[in-house]
Formats: sequence, C-alpha cells, structure tokens
Amino acid sequence: MQKKALLTTAILSTAALPAVSGAELTANVGWVSDYIFRGIFQEDSSAYGGLDYASDSGIYAGIWGADVGSGLEYDLYFGYGGSIGETGGFTIGYTGYFYTEDDPLEPTVFDDTYQELNLGISFGIFALDHAIGEYDGFGTPADYTFSTLTISPEVGPYYSYNTFGDDFAGDYIEIGYGFSVMDLDVSVAFMYDLNAGDPDALLLDEAWSGFADTAITFGVSKTFTLGE
Repeated sequence: MQKKALLTTAILSTAALPAVSGAELTANVGWVSDYIFRGIFQEDSSAYGGLDYASDSGIYAGIWGADVGSGLEYDLYFGYGGSIGETGGFTIGYTGYFYTEDDPLEPTVFDDTYQELNLGISFGIFALDHAIGEYDGFGTPADYTFSTLTISPEVGPYYSYNTFGDDFAGDYIEIGYGFSVMDLDVSVAFMYDLNAGDPDALLLDEAWSGFADTAITFGVSKTFTLGE
C-alpha cells in the first residue's frame, strides 16, 4: 500500500459554496522532508496543499494534494462531526485517494485508488480513529482497515499506536511535536516499525525508502482563512 493524504486537479472557490452561517473556508500549503503516510514512505521532499470547508452544523469537506514523484496524489473527503459532552467528539466521513499519471505519453501511475469510510471518537486527550477501506489494486482489489489510538496532551508531544488489518498488515508507533514560528506551523515526527523484518508488513522498507525500522520527518506549513 503506497499512499496517503496534497496540490490538486480541482479548485474550490467561495463562489462555489452556499452561504451558510458560521461556515469557514481555509487553504493550506506546506512541505515535508519525507512524505510518510500511515507508516509507508511515499516521496522525499514533498510539497502539498489543500482546501477545507467547515460549518457550525458539523459538516466538513475538503481536497488535498501532494507531489509523489510519479504524478500527483489528490484526496477528496467529506463528513460530519459533533460533540459528546464537554470534552468528547465524534466524526463519520468518507475519504478517497486518487493519483494522476506522470506522463500522458508514457503513463506512470504512482498507485491505484483507495476509498474508505472514516470513523472517529475522542474524549479529552484520547482519540480513536478507524478506517474501513477498499483498494483497487490495479485489477487485484483488497480490503483493509487502519486504526489509530492517539494521546495528545495539551502540552508536549503526541503519541500514537497505528495498525493495519484485514488484507493489509503492519503496526507502528509515532511520537510527534508541533509548534509555531513566525505564523508558520512546524512539526517533527518519529516513527518506529513494530514489524521490522516481516516480509508481509507494509511499513518502512530500507530497500526502496532509505529507511530501516525508524524514520524522522520534518514539516512546515501555513494555513489561510479565505473569504473574509
């Protein structure tokens, strides 16, 4: 499973959205030293960008695209989120991961389509996210799940345990920290593959990613509010 979730083949504008009270449209651009999604190396030195729409009703939608070397990845997503008590929340939504060809004359596609149902629940500093997906697999489809348990204290780094299921395999842990510098969001993340040496696992692979069982990535991004 070579993938994620950044530049894109579609453009949203404030004129294309209905006038909803409390609605917000934001854009984001950024760069990462190594694009690693769900523990799987995608591309080094990758630029990305996206657009997000959210309303006070809980409805959200967005598009996000990234440079993956052999063309672009673009992700489309939408869903609904709400509150549970004073410190809890939930989300339910859809995400599709799609890829463009690198060269129309000599087509090279980085990966095939993934589509998934996303479920999430959180209480305080704890969050559990679960994806149920289907991979087109260039004619050999596969089903998969991906679950993440995250602990995000108000101060200090976040910690997460991540695992694939169904037709995919692999487990890894991630520790990350984010902070702001001159209106820029800066992040650093450390990942450790819990299945190092397992040929059936999908995660960090030194043969093609340059990583063994660990990786460290750095990123910088900027978010803009549109339509004000």
